[in-house]
Amino acid sequence: MRRLAAAFLGFFVLTQAHATEAGWALLRDGGRVVLIRHALAAGSGDPASFDINKCSTQRNLSDRGKLQARKMGALFAARAAPIDRVLSSRYCRCLDTARFAFGEGIAEPVEALDPLSGDEAAKEKQKEEIRKLVREFDGSGNLVLVTHQENIREVAGISPREGEAVVVRPEGDQLIVIGRIIFN
Repeated sequence: MRRLAAAFLGFFVLTQAHATEAGWALLRDGGRVVLIRHALAAGSGDPASFDINKCSTQRNLSDRGKLQARKMGALFAARAAPIDRVLSSRYCRCLDTARFAFGEGIAEPVEALDPLSGDEAAKEKQKEEIRKLVREFDGSGNLVLVTHQENIREVAGISPREGEAVVVRPEGDQLIVIGRIIFN
């Protein structure tokens, strides 16, 4: 039984490593769009006193999350084509992920990248705005969108870990996952 568990774990690790290498190969070519789930954040859910303009009222990156974001940035610098643009949710954990990874003042806050609205019509509009950002990108570098798990799940059909990058391309009205990069 232990051998079977060890074999499965080894296969899982190798599969993740292969997927990550394939993701980097896509980003070396440039012209790609990357959805990043914010780095590791302390706790779960934002407090009742939440204020979009005050980081002290939000769930924020843990120390490990800050290190993870710095690692992301170092790996992007070493392994990917230049970043043309970084867009981020207005939530501090996303803005901080972008800041630690790509530099101070680089990220442009975009409301559509905030957690999805509870109102169904507003949610659909927000998802369409995210898909539009992807469809309209035509740069020679890469576009990075730092957002939340539920946004990525709703527009790309997968649930990434904190700090995971998902490379997507538009296909009709959908976003198709063409690569993943795991930073842990």
